[in-house]
Amino acid sequence: MASDIEHQAAEAAGEFRRAHRLGIQPLGDLVALIEQTTELDVAVLDVGPDEHGLTMRDPARDRVFIGVARTRNPMRQRSTLAHELGHVAFQDWNVPPGGRPLEEKRADAFARHLLIPTEAIGEFLGDREVTTEADLSDVVQRFLVSPAIAAIALRQAGYITAEMCEAWMNVYTPVLATRFGWGDYYASLQDDSDRVRAPQRLVARAINGYAEGVVTARQIAALRGLPVESVVWELAEAGIAPVEHDPAGIAASDLPDVEVDLSGLDDADSV
Repeated sequence: MASDIEHQAAEAAGEFRRAHRLGIQPLGDLVALIEQTTELDVAVLDVGPDEHGLTMRDPARDRVFIGVARTRNPMRQRSTLAHELGHVAFQDWNVPPGGRPLEEKRADAFARHLLIPTEAIGEFLGDREVTTEADLSDVVQRFLVSPAIAAIALRQAGYITAEMCEAWMNVYTPVLATRFGWGDYYASLQDDSDRVRAPQRLVARAINGYAEGVVTARQIAALRGLPVESVVWELAEAGIAPVEHDPAGIAASDLPDVEVDLSGLDDADSV
């Protein structure tokens, strides 16, 4: 069963990369990538610490929405995005609640194969007899995955033993970043993942509405989770201003003659 899940996930992840001409290179901004390569709307939400991600489908409009939590853990956010994309790839619209059903395990495997293909590991590390923790750090930094995901990929690619894999799965990304000198880069990743993001197409429509004078800057600010002043400044810097719809000037002489029958008022007291 486990091998079947792994095979299905690897095939689906590989097909996604092939369909969208992604090759085996590391994937950058997953929110933008998913929105640009699919018809999905993706948002980063300000939710509770126990919430990670969800996928919702509107069968009436055949629209799919992916939402993930803002977090100071950028690698987890990326794996959550890829996990939810896995649910979409397998059309897991009715996953049973509780535990770790097959659908959840398969989405986990899909995320891993999508973010760090086995062949990409080989191309990056090449032939070597010994794989060190510095190599683990390099893999985590290059593919922007957690040490746990990187360790599993390294084991599946034949670079480390099962014992090393188990040990490295307990390593934390901030520790690797600090120890191997990319702490500043990791801090920038944390800043990026710890902010809300509305679906790009929704924001684009709102800005078009603003330019037409039917959406306010305050509404755009609420949509994006930003101060109104920041949004106004940003739009002005981009040369975007609402169209002013001036009412047509109408002179009194241009108004039509209207006859109003007020005779009924004479009998008001008798009613």
